[in-house]
Amino acid sequence: MALPDTFDSSTDSFAADWATWHEARERGTGSPLGVASLVATHWLAGAPSELEGVPGRWHAAPEGIVGSGHELTGLTLLQGGRPIDVIEEDTVTLTAGQDIEWGEKRLRYFERDGALALRLLDPEAPSRVALGGIDAFEPSESFVISGRFRPAAPDASVEFTTIDGHRSEDAPAGFVDLDLADGPVSLTVTLERGRLHAVFSDGTSGEESYRFRFLDLALPVADGTVIADFNRAYLPPCAFSDFYVCPLPPAGNRFATPIRAGEKNLIRAA
Repeated sequence: MALPDTFDSSTDSFAADWATWHEARERGTGSPLGVASLVATHWLAGAPSELEGVPGRWHAAPEGIVGSGHELTGLTLLQGGRPIDVIEEDTVTLTAGQDIEWGEKRLRYFERDGALALRLLDPEAPSRVALGGIDAFEPSESFVISGRFRPAAPDASVEFTTIDGHRSEDAPAGFVDLDLADGPVSLTVTLERGRLHAVFSDGTSGEESYRFRFLDLALPVADGTVIADFNRAYLPPCAFSDFYVCPLPPAGNRFATPIRAGEKNLIRAA
């Protein structure tokens, strides 16, 4: 486990809780089919074609991702990680949340703004084999900051550019006003899986830490108070594999103030 050199989880519950979170992050990201196992994201056209390293022929269709070929017969179809069917014919249609179990590997449905892609996850991915852990700043309660949530206007939008250059508009949930060491900032947040979510960079980005990081926050309480615990700032999937298409921080979430909390970068195995 990659903990800071001076870390001692026995001192208090805050440090112990953080250590539990950090250990879970390392286990999850480095698991056989964790984020580090992605080896391909194949964007699909309307005409069937062969894809490198993938059985069968694949194309995008209105009903989902369509694969064909005798190599697919007998493979297990998964929904949310659970088996739901066995491919009996030589054609299969993947929809949101579905995988195909191909030995130890997985073929996975992916969609972005209407464009479909087939992803390949492999426990033997070089990015996973080389993963030695996650380096992190020592946890500090000084980076647990109380802020104020301001809801976005109903017609508000924010432009996101992904790491591969794709641009899209998203509706922000609102803004979290925080006081950092160098002054006040406003963190643009979206709503993801019942929590507030931010993509941000800071004065450590690209040097002491990865070029940007993610942060999840609990929903605001009745008076608008939100707690931003930057000790739980975490690396985006594209830090683990080049085949993800992570969003970059929007213009308002690029801070000059160094935030020396949370995950820094990957540790590569010797």
